[in-house]
Amino acid sequence: MLTIRSYKEFEKYLGKEIGTSSYHTITQEQINKFSDATLDHQWIHTDPKRAEIESPFKTTIAHGYLTLSLIPYLWKQIVDIQNLKMEINYGMDKLRFAQAVMVGSEVRLQVKLVDIINLRGVTKVTMRVELEIKGQKKSAFIGEALFLYHFID
Repeated sequence: MLTIRSYKEFEKYLGKEIGTSSYHTITQEQINKFSDATLDHQWIHTDPKRAEIESPFKTTIAHGYLTLSLIPYLWKQIVDIQNLKMEINYGMDKLRFAQAVMVGSEVRLQVKLVDIINLRGVTKVTMRVELEIKGQKKSAFIGEALFLYHFID
């Protein structure tokens, strides 16, 4: 795992692959809890019996936003950002959901630093993020995640 403690240390990775997380298995329980949290109970996510019969995937699939919400968890497997006052998820750019993630799939995050800016002492980073699905050619999503880091300095 990489450790970053300052803007200067982060800047060294500009244009470079930062790393890849471990695999995470998408379970029906996780999908159901996400459905409850977001009030999105479409049968394609929550009804395995119906999905087996009616879905082109023959099983339930994770919500696209569930897969997106894994970024902070998987990112923390790649890098340990230290010396922080605060970290803020700032947004997403150029996001495309490329392939459905079926229940039981294993996914992992690949990250590349594409931009870093010092905004009056706040580090704004733009990272290309791609959620790979084990055994699949296409990724679940590709986009740019933006974070703000308030380092103690």
